[in-house]
Amino acid sequence: MRLAWSRFAWVLAAITLVGLTLRVGYVVAVAWDAPLKGDQVYYNAQANRLAQGHGFVEPFDVDLNVRRTGTGPSAEHPPLTAIVLAPVSWVTDRLPWVDVDTRRGDVHAPAHRLTLAIIGSLSVVMIGLLGREVRGERAGLIAAGIAALYPNLWVNDGLVMAESLTVIAVVWALYLVYRYRRAPRVRTTVLLGVAAGLAALARAEMILLVPFLVVPALLGTGASWPVRWRRAAIGVVAAGIVVGPWALFNLTRFEDPTFLSTNDGQTLLGANCDPAYHGRAAGLWHLSCLPDVPGDRSEVSTEYKRRAGDYIGDHLDRVPSVVAIRVGRLWNVYRPADMVWYNEGEGRERWVSRLGLWSFYPLMALATAGAFMLRRSWGRLWPLLAPMAIVTGVAALSYGQARFRAPAEPGIVVLAAVAVVGFARGRRRGPTGEAGKAEPDRNPAFDQPEPAA
Repeated sequence: MRLAWSRFAWVLAAITLVGLTLRVGYVVAVAWDAPLKGDQVYYNAQANRLAQGHGFVEPFDVDLNVRRTGTGPSAEHPPLTAIVLAPVSWVTDRLPWVDVDTRRGDVHAPAHRLTLAIIGSLSVVMIGLLGREVRGERAGLIAAGIAALYPNLWVNDGLVMAESLTVIAVVWALYLVYRYRRAPRVRTTVLLGVAAGLAALARAEMILLVPFLVVPALLGTGASWPVRWRRAAIGVVAAGIVVGPWALFNLTRFEDPTFLSTNDGQTLLGANCDPAYHGRAAGLWHLSCLPDVPGDRSEVSTEYKRRAGDYIGDHLDRVPSVVAIRVGRLWNVYRPADMVWYNEGEGRERWVSRLGLWSFYPLMALATAGAFMLRRSWGRLWPLLAPMAIVTGVAALSYGQARFRAPAEPGIVVLAAVAVVGFARGRRRGPTGEAGKAEPDRNPAFDQPEPAA
């Protein structure tokens, strides 16, 4: 057993090195001096504000011709990405060969990109471990190989955005679900809640992992219902302990109640206006729909939500079609080529978006086959489907963007690896239809009831 683990570890390390090389190479050769676009501007500037000791205030400088002045509280996005990147800004400010203009954030962008590329390569390791838990070591290594090369994963690691940290937190949560099912322990319960909380601190909508992944996983395994409910409560409390300080901090500094982010208002209004309901850009988000509104960011968000609700109420007949378009855009089945030019506005090169689009379809076909192979093992399958359901629901309520699919990509990769292993085993069957010696599952009794705790 030690030899098998050693072989798996060495191969996984080699695959991870390939993924790291690809990510760092992309940053150095392609994205190093690329201008910051979209949400990258916020994450970069907020990290710089933290490094300068200003805290979570509006990070933009009026001298750079940005609308906000950097004096009020800010929670446009949850804090994890800025917190991780702030030490990088602090170190960069003190490098003797860097002439730092404190009004400009992009001086730190290359260092931020490189940091997230290195951190993002950890997702290759985690996806490999997740694949091993789901279907054995061979599936784990295949999943890691796909994760190392899959453009829709590595391109996000070259951007100053939240997807890298979100993916790692989600994969960790999924891994802990399988570990818990195999060996229910209080420590795993706590860590599962922590992982979901960290995912929410990276992207606010990932708080949905608590009701749609953590609670079902903890209720689905146990000796008795009191034990299950107690463990589910522990998982929820653990997530709350991680998220709670940020939520309490926001409740003390904004005029209107704010928990994770003030971004929900502008998301809803930008996705519920005429350009988002009609024409070529239907189902997307539009900055042009956001008017200037007085007040702090919480008050602006409240007003945006009110206007979005009014617009939805006036266009109920159009809502079902728009929702279908949003979901179609998320899964690249409605005008998929539009994502090429839309992604360019977020800093992705067109050739990278095309590469991600072309690779998504065969991978999704394999993932569908993998899900079919696991159809009789619901305990193995449903955790991988939970992030897919979450991102689909979020897109239906907000807008369709392939980037929002990032938390679901690890599940797609693992299911594709399951299909590859299944097809390979099928080809090894002899003329009598009997299979040769197969690699045992990581947990052969995965779908059997767990012993009493």
